[in-house]
Amino acid sequence: MSFFASRKLLFMTLVVVFFSMASSAQTEETSDSLTFKIMPDSVSLDIKEKVKLKVQLLDAEGKIFQMPFVMYMSGDNSRKAVRVTPRTTGEPGGESSVTLEALLPGAYELTIRTVGRRDQRVTGKIPVNVKFPALKRIAFVEPATDVYAGATSRYETAVFDAADLKRAGVMVKMSSSNPEVASIDAFGYLTGHKKGKVTVTAAIDGGISESVQVNIRKSPIASVKLSSPVAEARTGDVIQFTTAVMDKKGKPVADAPVAYSVSGKPADQREPHAAADIGNDGRFVAETPGDYTVVAHSGNYADRKLIRIVPRNIQKDVEVVGHGGTIDEYTSDLWVWEGVDGRDYTVTGTWEAKGHALFYDVTDPASMKLIDTVAVDARTVNDVKISADGRIGVITREGASNRKNGIVVLDVSDPYDVKILSEYTEQLTGGVHNVFIFEDHVYAVNNSVAYDAINISDPSNPYRVSRFELDTPGHGVHDVWIENGIAYSSNWQDGLRLVDVGGFTSDKLFGDLASYNPEIKTVIKAGGSPSNPVEFAHYEYPSGWNHAAFPYYSESTGKFYVLAGDEAFPYGIGSLVEKEPEIAAGWIHFIDFTDLENPKEEARYAVPEAGSHNFWVEDDVLYAAFYNGGVRVVDISGDLKGDLYRQGREIAWHLPMHREGVVANAPMVWAPQPYKDLIYFSDMNSGLWAIKLVDKPEKKTGF
Repeated sequence: MSFFASRKLLFMTLVVVFFSMASSAQTEETSDSLTFKIMPDSVSLDIKEKVKLKVQLLDAEGKIFQMPFVMYMSGDNSRKAVRVTPRTTGEPGGESSVTLEALLPGAYELTIRTVGRRDQRVTGKIPVNVKFPALKRIAFVEPATDVYAGATSRYETAVFDAADLKRAGVMVKMSSSNPEVASIDAFGYLTGHKKGKVTVTAAIDGGISESVQVNIRKSPIASVKLSSPVAEARTGDVIQFTTAVMDKKGKPVADAPVAYSVSGKPADQREPHAAADIGNDGRFVAETPGDYTVVAHSGNYADRKLIRIVPRNIQKDVEVVGHGGTIDEYTSDLWVWEGVDGRDYTVTGTWEAKGHALFYDVTDPASMKLIDTVAVDARTVNDVKISADGRIGVITREGASNRKNGIVVLDVSDPYDVKILSEYTEQLTGGVHNVFIFEDHVYAVNNSVAYDAINISDPSNPYRVSRFELDTPGHGVHDVWIENGIAYSSNWQDGLRLVDVGGFTSDKLFGDLASYNPEIKTVIKAGGSPSNPVEFAHYEYPSGWNHAAFPYYSESTGKFYVLAGDEAFPYGIGSLVEKEPEIAAGWIHFIDFTDLENPKEEARYAVPEAGSHNFWVEDDVLYAAFYNGGVRVVDISGDLKGDLYRQGREIAWHLPMHREGVVANAPMVWAPQPYKDLIYFSDMNSGLWAIKLVDKPEKKTGF
């Protein structure tokens, strides 16, 4: 679906594909002879202030050189901090008037960059400082006003400045008006000691403070009973502990606070410690085998339970079944399908190459055959998709010589003789990075800013019916995946967006999930369609690396997740020019969307020293590409909590190596797809592969 992006360059990757390489008339100038002149050469702004800049691309003689360029902010949270208008020059380029609008305080950089080949781009930068407004007020966040003697409650605060922006990292001091009645520590934990009233005050430098009155009540708690449904479980199994708090008459104390803690002894003496976690909701999970003691506290009373955790023991070996070659150019995405003739086929794209889409017969996966090559005017065919009936294919174009990128619609009913039916470039000239086919529409990511719905009911005559685009500053979209009429788009720093493109009936529950789980009670009045996309839910996470998404309904738990994958290259990018191995970063976030109005991130799958790319879920198994970390196969059955990698949920992994790869012996896995008991995947450096999982051989004992 995509390739290189780093945290610092995230927004750049959203917009640099707006134009392809410079025209042939401009090739006499080299990147070394071009420079940007930005006036003024530094900017300092107050919140909501605007400033205009003049930007020129100059040749060696100081004359304006006509070439399009893009403008974006660099730095943490920069896209939301400063609005840049316009974001690109358009044709013919060479100069632009740029407006910056300050939205969030901090130190950033405005980056100006030409488009075209990555190794020939010209960059200019100036510092942009957005001044911090003075602090104005402090507020308690849902403070408890009644606390039992002997119980502890945490008090959290939020600090706001004169622009009413929430400020992080401000030191807040807490105090109690009567520590003998209730005391509060430096971390905001208040403990009631005896019946009475206290004033809890939060203060920051500058004389700003806020107070809340707290009533310390006599505790009715007389006993605590902790229970667990099992006494033994595997690593990664989520165990729901429950606690009953009773008064002297044996009646439940409904509002009694309960806190949990856990300690453990590792089963393997070589382990430095036993690792487990339990939340305030009583959900426990362990990463390592061992014996764990879970304690429930309420007031001055507590109870404990011992639980034994054993290894998950789900690991399998990987056997290579076949390799399709394609090691003379970078490989991009893939799709595997059963053709109308009953045979099995695969198509892969190519990246920064010659505009090829490669078709394989994989009916015998051990002897894959390259059967056709479709060549289009492009440097990159980033994405490839096949319709559900196996008759229509769509490939994307980036880097076309005439700057008319867009999509190409194919007749793949005979994969041995693929025919181009049409191309669609209207308002897609900036490049299409990813697509998805759902029913008779193609959803094409347009210029990494929006996605368009294009009707292909007549594949020879496609036409646009709608566009979905956010209105946030510096917004972008990288990918869109559609199931049951719901589009799951990955919008970098704007996170996941769930959009109805024909999956709802007005006033009905979300899809068919309510028939699986009555806990899904969110009523959605979306009524969207391909011509009227309607967003109904979203989730953002702090890194802003949201690159791919995949919906997953867990039949064993009744929970509905959307898996959100990162993409980042914080260690730099070098293999394109220097042909050096790459190291990616980022992981897969498991977002519980069971309550669409309150999505929660419950778990993650992170591979040390590698980063995620594309992935697929089938039958409670995750198949994930982790770039330099290879292909990973992960058990995601049951309830999910915490770090799935450390819990031993990984079933298998495989690092594809090829001494004749574009970068030799350097795994760079792009995309996996499970298909007919095999796992097909594309690797940037070594092409198409097929592997299968096999049982591990029995361990032999003895000397």
